[in-house]
Amino acid sequence: MTDKIHTNIKNLVEEFNFNGQKNFKLIVLFGLLGDFDTIEYAINLKHFIDNHQEKNLDIFAIAIGNQNGKQKFCKFTGFSEENLVVVSDNQIHNNLNLSRGLDIGLGGWINMLLMLSGINSFQTIKEVIRGYTGDRKAKQIYSEFDKIDALKFLKFSGDSFRKVFGDGYLRPFELATFRLNNMKEIIQNWSDYILHEKYLPQRGASFLLNNKSQVIYKFFSSDVLGYSSNMRAPLDFLSDLIKE
Repeated sequence: MTDKIHTNIKNLVEEFNFNGQKNFKLIVLFGLLGDFDTIEYAINLKHFIDNHQEKNLDIFAIAIGNQNGKQKFCKFTGFSEENLVVVSDNQIHNNLNLSRGLDIGLGGWINMLLMLSGINSFQTIKEVIRGYTGDRKAKQIYSEFDKIDALKFLKFSGDSFRKVFGDGYLRPFELATFRLNNMKEIIQNWSDYILHEKYLPQRGASFLLNNKSQVIYKFFSSDVLGYSSNMRAPLDFLSDLIKE
């Protein structure tokens, strides 16, 4: 299985010219552009690059979507258009044996709603609850200067979290607010972000390659809101593994 993964990832690097100039490459397989995990993960990757310019890392991604969706996605998340490839189906995901999520035969919408309720997606409920209760062991998302416009009737500043809950950790309702803002973006651009609802349950994966194009880290998602093995600090694996 490992040899097959290595071969398939190497083929993807060659096919999509994911070469880069740095010693490490992160290859991310997103699901749909409009998947909750896809948008959240992309925003976190953008922030990682912004905050770790010294890291010797190129990041490339593949998502299910179209060109209109790609442009809107990159504008919203800040993810590089040059480093994102959109495909029209999940054939690449299948080649890498990624989880297709739940399929009870009633369509992607029903499958996704069931996964959001925790069926065949066991960590999802825990992650949803964490979004509302906060997490003392995770970092805060909003600074006091951020302007938050999650819904037309829900506009406030990041300072509201500081005044009510303090600073220095993931405050109650903070992650839920962040995800609500992402959901608003998806709904407003549904036809561009959701290429076909049958791909809604499709999960993703991450592959970190060294300068010899060897896979030194891999993670396969099986849950909604579970794109990392440690959702408290989803990109810690990069800081731990990438050395100059």
